[in-house]
Amino acid sequence: MRKEQQMATDILEHVGGKGNIRKIAHCMTRLRLSLKDGGKANIEALKKIDGVMGVVVDETLQIVIGPGTVNRVADEMSQITGFGIGEESEPEYDSLTFEERAAVDNERRKERNRTPFKNFLRRIGNIFIPLIPGLVASGIINGAANFAKNAGVDPTQTWMQILLLLGTSIFTYLAVVVGWNTAKEFGGTPVLGAIAGMFLFNPFLAEITIYGEQLIVGRGGLFGVIFAAFLMTFVEKNVRKVMPASIDIIFTPLITVLSVGFFSLYAIMPVAGLLADGITKGLTAVLDVGGVVAGAVLAGFFLPLVMVGLHHGLTPIHLELINTYGNTALLTILAMAGAGQVGAAMAIFVKTKNRRLRNIIKGALPVGFLGIGEPLLYGVTLPLGRPFITACMGAALGGAFQAIMHTGATGVGVSGISLIPLIADGKYLYYFLGLVIAYAGGFLFTYLFGFKEEMAQDI
Repeated sequence: MRKEQQMATDILEHVGGKGNIRKIAHCMTRLRLSLKDGGKANIEALKKIDGVMGVVVDETLQIVIGPGTVNRVADEMSQITGFGIGEESEPEYDSLTFEERAAVDNERRKERNRTPFKNFLRRIGNIFIPLIPGLVASGIINGAANFAKNAGVDPTQTWMQILLLLGTSIFTYLAVVVGWNTAKEFGGTPVLGAIAGMFLFNPFLAEITIYGEQLIVGRGGLFGVIFAAFLMTFVEKNVRKVMPASIDIIFTPLITVLSVGFFSLYAIMPVAGLLADGITKGLTAVLDVGGVVAGAVLAGFFLPLVMVGLHHGLTPIHLELINTYGNTALLTILAMAGAGQVGAAMAIFVKTKNRRLRNIIKGALPVGFLGIGEPLLYGVTLPLGRPFITACMGAALGGAFQAIMHTGATGVGVSGISLIPLIADGKYLYYFLGLVIAYAGGFLFTYLFGFKEEMAQDI
């Protein structure tokens, strides 16, 4: 039996079997399972499965497996259970057993207790997570092409023009796919959300004057797109409630597009523009005024956000910074969080004699260097406790250095060493030195007082 098959079988066994699965999904590093009864999941047993790097109990059960492998494990689970990835099996409430009803009621109580802010960040993450593979691929291609151009390669050569085309296409039409995903996330018709993105980034906007001022293409950025697409969904649902079925397909989308279209230009663009300006200029001011302290605080406290899976909510902020300034200084600072973990993990590897812990670190370090820190987070630093804090301390040193050097990234979706081609203004060496500082800081803090061998006994 292949490793992925064995993992899928073991995971199913420890989450209550096929009959307890409601939905199978995954992101870049985590297998996400919606369970009928979360109480049937044996969390400790799941953590001990070979290849599992950690488990997060949240709205869905998140099993950290790592990039590449998670796709194959999800496929194996799909074949075993018969559920398509993303499909959901949810029987009527009346047909549930007493125990299942109790579990459903418990989930509903938990849902009521979730804070609106956390739910908001999760929604934002759900919009952008499916875009990450495209953003990563395009960002690296674009970064490599610009790196070559800065090195003196003639940008008018056909192969260079093609690379630049491939690297910039997703960013050119990003508003459309963000609008699509927003409408999909909120239960609307995706194409109407895509149209909302087209409204706000259509070049024809420059020909229109409202409130005595010529409209600016893309004013409000992706914040405006998300709100306009959400409004599309809201209006569509409410119009459909009163629209006769015989004419629904004609008049529901027509009324939705017309009403939201006018509202977007007269209200959403100005308000979203103020919001985008406030966030981008505010962050820039914080970094300019706070300098070393701001960089250290932002990098040092980023891991807790990653820990609960809410870090993807920052993606539209990065993209708006890029849209406004050509790069995001926030990303290079936050990327130091993963580097601090790498340093901490190396220190643990040097000190520990625990074979299982050493194997976890060996498997997670390569992707950690490439900027995917969740395997190290859930498999090493967080379970051990104190190394999580020393990793944050190492990250703070790297973040402070990045703030001093004013580095920035021209793309998103990657960090660590993988981010080097996307560093703006040729500051590749400064960014790399920041990584080294974070590695060294995480290593030294952890080696000196962050880890003792007895911590590894329960790993």
